[in-house]
Amino acid sequence: MHHIDRRTFLQNSLGLAGLLSIIPALESCNGQKSKTIVLRSSWQVENIGDIAHTPGVLALIERYLPHVSVRLWPTNAGSGVEEMLMARFPKLKILNSDAEKKQAMQQCDFMLHGSGPSLVGRKDLDRWRRETGKPYGICGITFPGVYGFADQRDKYNPLDIELFNGAAFAYFRDSVSLDFAKAHGAQCPVMGYCPDGAFAVDVKNDAAAEAFLKAHGLETGKFCCTIAQYRFTPWWELPTKDPTVNERKTAWNQKMKEHDNAPVRQAIIEVVKQTDLKVLIVPENQTEIRIGKEMLYDPLPDDIKSRVVWRDSYWLTDEAVSTYARSAGLFGLEMHSPIMCIAQGVPAIVCRFAEQTSKGFMWKDIGLEEWLFDMDNEQDVSRLVPTVVEMLKNPEESKRKVAEAQKRVAGYQQQTMQTLGKNLIS
Repeated sequence: MHHIDRRTFLQNSLGLAGLLSIIPALESCNGQKSKTIVLRSSWQVENIGDIAHTPGVLALIERYLPHVSVRLWPTNAGSGVEEMLMARFPKLKILNSDAEKKQAMQQCDFMLHGSGPSLVGRKDLDRWRRETGKPYGICGITFPGVYGFADQRDKYNPLDIELFNGAAFAYFRDSVSLDFAKAHGAQCPVMGYCPDGAFAVDVKNDAAAEAFLKAHGLETGKFCCTIAQYRFTPWWELPTKDPTVNERKTAWNQKMKEHDNAPVRQAIIEVVKQTDLKVLIVPENQTEIRIGKEMLYDPLPDDIKSRVVWRDSYWLTDEAVSTYARSAGLFGLEMHSPIMCIAQGVPAIVCRFAEQTSKGFMWKDIGLEEWLFDMDNEQDVSRLVPTVVEMLKNPEESKRKVAEAQKRVAGYQQQTMQTLGKNLIS
């Protein structure tokens, strides 16, 4: 009888894509010690986008490296986030104490710095490198990721370059960051582009989403979502943050807020006039509850307001994902709600400005450049309203564009997880 080895059988049965995702898991389980990763992630809880990084990366590890166990080293997993994560990932261990973190450094094989706005966990990555000598990698960050004025944006911590160069791999979530890192001395053996971890987010709270939609007369597929924002998030407004007001940022916010939000508000008006959709104003971070009311809802004409709902409370990522999945699309001045929409197959437009860092260029990198708007480019601003209406009026074409973007994202995700898998083989 002709013998077919396991690899050949899998290759014939599953095709290359299936083979690439499943063989590392099977071979690692076949006599090799199961590996454990420390995931340095979970940056803050006042922003559903920051929350989304963690379940996204966890979902990718679960999909491509199911034999690998994960211990999460969070900055903050409070305010219901830990419960949300454990409901979706019941085997996850969360390191809440210094003793648990110390033990993880001794026992775990690899530290993965998760997706994020910058190299947020540099101190802990450096500690891992110095104290353990074990390998580490970086998965989907913006660099330098400074939310600042023009005179601040190119400033970076030299330690970051040192950490990139000592890493097993360093992936950046937008091509501008990758180019900036290379231009400033990053020479990691494996450097590339990997979209934000939030593209893989799949946490859901359907019950909460459906209850909210029902209470506000919103039906699946018959509403779209929108988000307001200032140039700089006024974190000082929140009781959980430093109350020191940044006067320079406040002055710039006040100067630019109407310029930036008026086109979004006009898009709401035209969506109500030209389609049968309702509009839901939502927050991505806690400050945007107030900003959404001030900049989008309150100035609307009364006849338009009757088809617009302002969400007056914060929510967690799982309820947001379940809400976006039921919507016809999203537009506004934020990044991660659009990412969550694309993850669910829902069309979404990103409006960016330089103060938000280069993260918006992800939309160009995944093939959605025509849905990316630079609010400092008046030509872009002038085409925002017609593009929003067109996206919502042509759902089949819009969903085709989303599917193409999803394919591109999935390719990068698989490549990144393969690189991680290779670095976990003894």
